[in-house]
Amino acid sequence: MKRTRRNFLRTTFAAALSPGIAKLAMSQSSAPAEKSPPLETFTDWIHADLDARKRGVEQCLERIRKLDPSIHAWVQVKPEKPTGEGPLSEIPFGVKDIVETKGLATEYGSPLYKGRIGTEDAAIIRDMRGRGAILLGKTVTTAFAYRTPGPTRNPRNLKYTPGGSSSGSAAAVAAGMVPFAIGEQTRGSMVRPASYCGVTGFKPTYNLLPMEGVLILSKSLDTLGLFTHSPEDMIALWKALGHPTGSAGQFVFGVPDPVPDCEPQMASAFRQVVSLLRASGIRTKSIDIAGMLKKLDDANNVEMFYEGARVNEGRLKQFGDRLDPPIASLVRDGLKIQPAQYDEAKHFLAESRTHFAELFKATPVILTPAAPGPAPLGLSSTGDPRMNAPWTALGTPAISVPMPLAGGLPMGLQLTANLGQDATLLQAALLVHGKFLAAPKITP
Repeated sequence: MKRTRRNFLRTTFAAALSPGIAKLAMSQSSAPAEKSPPLETFTDWIHADLDARKRGVEQCLERIRKLDPSIHAWVQVKPEKPTGEGPLSEIPFGVKDIVETKGLATEYGSPLYKGRIGTEDAAIIRDMRGRGAILLGKTVTTAFAYRTPGPTRNPRNLKYTPGGSSSGSAAAVAAGMVPFAIGEQTRGSMVRPASYCGVTGFKPTYNLLPMEGVLILSKSLDTLGLFTHSPEDMIALWKALGHPTGSAGQFVFGVPDPVPDCEPQMASAFRQVVSLLRASGIRTKSIDIAGMLKKLDDANNVEMFYEGARVNEGRLKQFGDRLDPPIASLVRDGLKIQPAQYDEAKHFLAESRTHFAELFKATPVILTPAAPGPAPLGLSSTGDPRMNAPWTALGTPAISVPMPLAGGLPMGLQLTANLGQDATLLQAALLVHGKFLAAPKITP
């Protein structure tokens, strides 16, 4: 095979996957494929013409056929035609199976709703299809977007969790099945899977993307978001959705000292990438927020349990012992939380937003680990959301950028900015990612 830049990128991408998945992925590098090279990233797709995009959809379907029997990222694959034309014309995407989709499975990750078909498209789906995008199908979620894992495996190593609750969306992008996917975060359900799967996961400012037609867990926290391969892809997608993307600028990055409580491997990697960024000319300032982040995590938990219990109380009464046990426990425990405790958490979060607004004036972007460590072994847990929940509670935008690791499972760097500063955050992520690409790989 002729060694082109595209072939180099495809080989590098395949090498990051688990051995069995990589072998299947590289099987698509046969001679006939040279006539129609696959579109790997969203940036590839947005620069391709319509004919190339149409061929790309077929290549995505073929990739799903080959890889998904091992990864299990999809609940249903049933391409839906777009309803309009625009920058996303003929670009396929997947969506987490808590989002209503007309004529497609909408089962909430629960066997109690197996076979349920959506009756209308959620607002985010209408928007995507109206811009010309092709809804390829529904991706696996944990039950009711909470804790019970689905069957999805991490494409980087099938023995490990992809994270949750947006498990299938993160895995589908990581395996190259779609150039982007929609997920949702209530505590850490987007940024953490992105970190585990080695992709970019972006949770915008709270309520910036429409939640109409999305299953509710906690109305004060639930936030739609997006997965792509890289920050470059995310900026291109954000622009295609009609949102401002800003321009390159100078950022002072806040770096927590001490580092928030995480596993030794992540702590080492975090310190190394911060040193790498400093050596590249990035300006940083130490900030002491570890204690505040712990209190914000606790407040997030109070909000989620209080609101989630009242949302799902009717399901517990309807299904009884058949209801997913973690959701049943959430209802029982959440109903014990008194309104005064809930109001206290809300008041604390309002004060914290004011505090962080001041902090963001001096350090417009803050760096933290995107997860406590690499993906846990096995599928019994989707991991700990404590690195992400504080920012979800504040409603601020957050994004995970894959760290430049020499080997092993992926880990992500989380970047956050103030409410409404999504464009600033995306530009900062692009800057950081560029520094990573130009630097030697690190070994935690």
